[in-house]
Amino acid sequence: MTATPPWQPSASLVALQSRARQLAWVRGFFAQRGVMEVETPVLGRCGVTDINIDSIAANPTAVAGGSAKGWLQTSPEYHMKRLLASGTGPVYQISRVFRDGESGRRHNPEFSLLEWYRPGFTDDDLMAEVSDLVCGWLGCRAPGTMSYRDAFLRFAGIDPFLASDRALSARCEQWIEPSQLQTFSRDECLDLLMSFQVEPELAGVGPVFVTGYPESQAALARVSEQGGIRQAHRFELYVQGVELCNGYWELADREEQLRRFTADNQARIRAGKPQMPVDQAFLASLEAGLPDCSGVALGLDRLLMLKLGVDDLAAVIAFPADRA
Repeated sequence: MTATPPWQPSASLVALQSRARQLAWVRGFFAQRGVMEVETPVLGRCGVTDINIDSIAANPTAVAGGSAKGWLQTSPEYHMKRLLASGTGPVYQISRVFRDGESGRRHNPEFSLLEWYRPGFTDDDLMAEVSDLVCGWLGCRAPGTMSYRDAFLRFAGIDPFLASDRALSARCEQWIEPSQLQTFSRDECLDLLMSFQVEPELAGVGPVFVTGYPESQAALARVSEQGGIRQAHRFELYVQGVELCNGYWELADREEQLRRFTADNQARIRAGKPQMPVDQAFLASLEAGLPDCSGVALGLDRLLMLKLGVDDLAAVIAFPADRA
């Protein structure tokens, strides 16, 4: 006989009330700045090709009359950019998103994401607005800025751009068997070093934006050369060592985006993961003309966790995966 999960919410009434205040505060923040709230599909025709994110397949009969598989969205990004290309101007969305295989103190397969896009903003402009939103809600000091390269040099003692693949792999042998590391890519080694050496140290420096990621980690961000090294216009905000958001000065080049999607699927094949369909409607919107803009996705559950001083998402989510 299957055990009945607890029927009560894991979050306290205080946490639920604080979540309601957070949602109202976010909506007020954007209303004051003239940013329009939008809604886009939770169930879409396509998932994402990103090798680090696994989409959750939905009932294939629910999309396109059964002629295509549906996917629960990992982010509203593609649909929101289609709106931008149609001329909406600045937009934001509070959405429920889904990612397979994510569970733990700071992860749940279903979570609340705040995403917004600002035409005419660079990544630096958007970082200033992220700071206003986050610090306004948390009451913390404004974040500093540290480059990805400087963070690795300071906390891991290695240059993430110039170190050889072998040197990076050797640094990861303290966590992964050498035989297993033979199949790890350069970015997978960098991710290990970020998780085990850099992020724990960021907890001690106060709120901080990490900027200038490797080109291979650009995803949907523009890339430019800085100091002789090609870097992505990407930033992440850490507060108390917790990653809160991921932002880009957005790529608007259809052909470059298609090249990245193709490279993603090739990497998925090498990793033994299924290829994902490329979102042709999204590519068409880039071809039609995505305005010059920056965008960011911010985890509202983690933001609430920091506000209440708790260290587990279950304390701020009414019904996490084990109670859903």
